[in-house]
Amino acid sequence: MITPDGTTIAGYYTLSQYSVRLDEIPPEDARKLPKYPNVSTTLLGRLAVAVSFQGQKLGELMLMDALHRCLRGSKELASAGVIVDAKNAAAANFYKKFGFMELPKVENRMFLAIGTVEKMFANRP
Repeated sequence: MITPDGTTIAGYYTLSQYSVRLDEIPPEDARKLPKYPNVSTTLLGRLAVAVSFQGQKLGELMLMDALHRCLRGSKELASAGVIVDAKNAAAANFYKKFGFMELPKVENRMFLAIGTVEKMFANRP
């Protein structure tokens, strides 16, 4: 949760362990994974910015923080990628800018491989 003054909520997101069927993941990513029926992932349950704070790149900052946490967590708990359920077309376009791909079997569901996340942070501590 981000708050500028300790009381006003500017934005928040949630992360939790999740799994998806291997056949729901894009084939180019699925072929790199063990052939189990289900694949462990991290669910970005909701990423939201208060209306009064929109347009200030806060969503992008929170997404980068969430992805960095997903990457760190994947070192201890297996996670093949990050799943998000885009609320609408605008949200889907936001996530696509960061490399998320639509999963055609579930409406509005998107996936970002943990290898892609790792490349995003390759030169950062």
